[in-house]
Amino acid sequence: MSSAIRSAANFKGEVHDALARPNLKVGLDRTIGLLQTRRRDVLARYPEFEAAREAGARIKDHTLAHLDHYLAEFEKNATASGSVVHWAETPEEACKIVIDLCRKADAKSVTRVKSMLGEEIGLPKALADAGIERVETDLAEHIIQLADEPPSHIVIPAMHKTREEVADLFAEHHIHPMIETPLTDLNVGVLVESARQELRPKYVAADVGISGANFLIASTGSICTVTNEGNAELTTELPRMHIVTAGIEKIVPSPEHALVLLRLLARSALGIEFTQYTSFFTGPRRADETRGPEEMHIVLVDNGRTQMLASEMRPMLRCIRCAACINHCPVYSVIGGHPYGSPYPGPMGSVLTPAMQSLEVAKDLPHACTLNGRCQEVCPVKIPLPDLIRSLRDDTWRRKLVPRPARLAVKVWAKVAARPWLYQTLVKCSTRALRTFASGKPMIDRLPLAGGWTGTRDFPAPSGKSFMEQYKTQQKRSQR
Repeated sequence: MSSAIRSAANFKGEVHDALARPNLKVGLDRTIGLLQTRRRDVLARYPEFEAAREAGARIKDHTLAHLDHYLAEFEKNATASGSVVHWAETPEEACKIVIDLCRKADAKSVTRVKSMLGEEIGLPKALADAGIERVETDLAEHIIQLADEPPSHIVIPAMHKTREEVADLFAEHHIHPMIETPLTDLNVGVLVESARQELRPKYVAADVGISGANFLIASTGSICTVTNEGNAELTTELPRMHIVTAGIEKIVPSPEHALVLLRLLARSALGIEFTQYTSFFTGPRRADETRGPEEMHIVLVDNGRTQMLASEMRPMLRCIRCAACINHCPVYSVIGGHPYGSPYPGPMGSVLTPAMQSLEVAKDLPHACTLNGRCQEVCPVKIPLPDLIRSLRDDTWRRKLVPRPARLAVKVWAKVAARPWLYQTLVKCSTRALRTFASGKPMIDRLPLAGGWTGTRDFPAPSGKSFMEQYKTQQKRSQR
């Protein structure tokens, strides 16, 4: 995976490049459709889902309202269990703590469980700069590390890769005599076995294991990780040091509260009732235990979260990183995650990235949304994403971050829309002009002043008269 720090500043250019990649659309269509279907099917067997959503939102709101109390309780209980808790206000502070701990352990290599917080703070780059070998143990993260690319999705980081591309990567980088079938074979089981044979020795050789945390349990000082591959357990228990990096909003009061959110997480993320591996880690290995790390360090990161807590963006801190909003976003389904220039793509990224990178840098993201509302409908903790995105759009307008041509276009449209007779006249003219450009075809491949649209996709030709013309015709018929 690329160690470069990503930025949302070049969103429009990245979108243009993404639209020109035919394989990207193939990979996205294969996976997004499956995730939507699985989620729909599993929720049909869970009639309590709406009640669980309400409970989940209440749990997160209560915890955020008393965040200082629960963080202090977590630190006290984690310390009592033998863990060392570190606090970091910025990504730079967090990375420095992790690198210093790795150097203390004289680490030459570290294994890492997929962690969006790690991506957020730029930990891959920090490890590379420190000369420490990083081994991604999640299968999808392993794939994109070989491809030297950043993740494009928070749950399925290699969603943008096709099976064919993965087979080519493994054929180039893996050499395993135990596997007789050629790696160019598209049998998924063969590809998984290849990755398993590649990674197993590295689990044992690692000096440090680094993980994130899906939840931090205040009452026990435990961290909870969720995977479907078992790589978290191998990463955290075999090395002599376990380092956890987590955002401060991951805190929940007790294991019972975590279980409510876990049921929401699994169904919303992958359309399954529960993940195969849900583990709670409480401190390092005890004297009477034979497995587990000798040291456990927990790095709690702010990175703009405290500012969000005191702003109208506060509901975004409920997020449990399930990616349901991403999986149902029509914009993401076309461009993928890389153009967002952040570990957090889609609707959630349109809110989180401006908070973490600044609205000046990420000003285009809130506008990369159709405001169809689907993200709020599927969010398991009922985050009002469209409202938050609209608020950020207002901020870009007030702070004059919207380009002058766009501001002028909106002002012109407002004047036209305020005069129904003028608006309807222009719509009639536009409809007729578009039919002329279509020349009887259902789609238009070239259109003056719309090269940004027709450069990568066709524009649908009007099927008939304008809406108001059809409405008036229907009204006349009904009055006869």
